[in-house]
Amino acid sequence: MAEPIELNQLARALNLGPREHIALVGGGGKTTIMHALGHQLKGRVIVTTTTKMGSDQDEGFSILAASDVRSDIADVGTSIVWSRVDGNKAYGVSKEECDRWAEYFDYVVIEADGARQLPFKAPAAYEPVIPSTVTQVVSVIGADALGRVIADQCHRPMRVAALAECEPYHRLSPGGAAAVLLHPRGARRAVPERARFAVAINKVDDTNRESVDELVAELQSRESALPIISIRAHPTTHR
Repeated sequence: MAEPIELNQLARALNLGPREHIALVGGGGKTTIMHALGHQLKGRVIVTTTTKMGSDQDEGFSILAASDVRSDIADVGTSIVWSRVDGNKAYGVSKEECDRWAEYFDYVVIEADGARQLPFKAPAAYEPVIPSTVTQVVSVIGADALGRVIADQCHRPMRVAALAECEPYHRLSPGGAAAVLLHPRGARRAVPERARFAVAINKVDDTNRESVDELVAELQSRESALPIISIRAHPTTHR
């Protein structure tokens, strides 16, 4: 299998074009990945969420209220956009707002669902919240979910188990994870018809490398052309 990349190589590994609208779904480090893309992408860049996140997770980016985002904003760089902040919670924006921004920003990167800081999930019926103009969806799984008990390590464990065709007290196998990642009611739920889809396996290290290789093999056996990116473990990839 291909060697895992460093997190700072992700934008290049995704082979992004000059103007892209990127949605991150799943678990296992979406916020950290969103921040990383915010640093790596050049031009006028917005990072945001269509759910909510910690108000301390601005990563040093300029903070904008959604009502202040306009087409004539001249600053070049990355801004994080929230609709409002209430204490330690920052609330996201609507997918319709994101669609408007895609017309005049070089990149919009969206955290499109939540996982309660767990490494894997299956979405509820109302998730994820993906704007229609998204060109690239990246489904994230933390490698530390593999081989662990679903009920302990997965958000919405009953849904994960149902799609993996096992019980929530079973351990998440590479085959079960692959089933969830490729299922239309799993990681592929609500992906726009014309958007590209990729899987990012985050937090790869020597302790889980064998399971990650098995997951990659499972995914490739079911969908040979699927882009799969493995990312080395990073100290802050828990969010």
